[in-house]
Amino acid sequence: MESIREIYKIGHGPSSSHTMGPKKAAEKFLKNNAEATTFKVYLYGSLAATGKGHLTDFAIEQTFVNRKLEIIWDPKTFLPKHPNAMKFEANDSNGNLLNEWTCYSIGGGSLIDDFTSVETTEIYPHQTMNEILNWCRINEKELWEYVAEYEDSGIWEFLEQVLDVMFESINRGLKTDGTLPGGLRLLRKAQSFNTRGQNFATPFKRRSQLFSYALAVSEENASGGLIVAAPTCGASGVLPAVLKYFKKIHKSDKKTVLRALATAGLIGNLVKTNASISGAEVGCQGEVGTACAMASAAATQMMGGSIHQIEYSAEMGLEHHLGLTCDPVKGLVQIPCIERNAFAAERAVAHNNYALLTDGRHRISFDEVVETMYNTGIDLQSKYRETSEGGLAHFDALPKC
Repeated sequence: MESIREIYKIGHGPSSSHTMGPKKAAEKFLKNNAEATTFKVYLYGSLAATGKGHLTDFAIEQTFVNRKLEIIWDPKTFLPKHPNAMKFEANDSNGNLLNEWTCYSIGGGSLIDDFTSVETTEIYPHQTMNEILNWCRINEKELWEYVAEYEDSGIWEFLEQVLDVMFESINRGLKTDGTLPGGLRLLRKAQSFNTRGQNFATPFKRRSQLFSYALAVSEENASGGLIVAAPTCGASGVLPAVLKYFKKIHKSDKKTVLRALATAGLIGNLVKTNASISGAEVGCQGEVGTACAMASAAATQMMGGSIHQIEYSAEMGLEHHLGLTCDPVKGLVQIPCIERNAFAAERAVAHNNYALLTDGRHRISFDEVVETMYNTGIDLQSKYRETSEGGLAHFDALPKC
């Protein structure tokens, strides 16, 4: 299993698979073919179907600036390895092909190609939650200590940077109003939720704060702002909202929050390793569902839960999002994505409460839910997996007069 650095990608929204991934691929291809004069990029499947709404073309054009570039959209062609496929071609001034490369944006900003299944080096010796729990029991360690055991010494500095970007995106989102880009004319709500919530009694006020934090990040993401994919851009509001909420409401100190961030990264890593975090491959259950599992685990750890209560909390976070489709209206990471982040954050807090009322024992394990989520996602018709052809995506969501 790879480093949790691969779960937390800092970059600009609105999509880790459709914006971060293609930009990263374009930069890599340009670096390897700097002598070429013209380039072609073929976008296939889900990457082509919702790419314009996710600014895929903009991300690629930014990379090939001052170069002759042609982008070909082919949403009907699905390559066998992953729905988010792209092919780059480099040509000389006479139009002769110099090089070509096919790769896949598999979620969270990560790439693979036809010759590799993983992009990075694996550093963890275990592949499942059950194996990790056994290690923790034998060594009398916490889940965050498992992370510290196998990551390099710079992991805490990295997580501190991640946390800073998360909280900065919340702060920016809470200060910004207006309309989100993209044609839906969707109004930002984070600022008004936070302001209105101050006028209510404590329970409603706290829930309003939690909602506003998740909305703030998701709206920043939809605007192309700097956020942390956790594990994806489309689900980037869930974990920061819960971490900020516990820091504010429960006065969790920075060390506690960073340790929770490490554990959350481990949860996301397990899903990415054994299933998928790509909405194009398994639907939104792989994005918001995984983010909720990560936030649920983080919350339970910050409240002093045992490793088994943390596992239970994460299991609920994923279990109660099983079957959630990826159906963005007009291909934008706005409807229903932004609201889903807010409610997943609320669910994470509830899962924490529920898990802490138990001793951590339950019937269905986290590993079993991960497997179920993947099988469910593969069984979903493609129109429910980030193609904007089914579900809510086929409705006209423009404001009604």
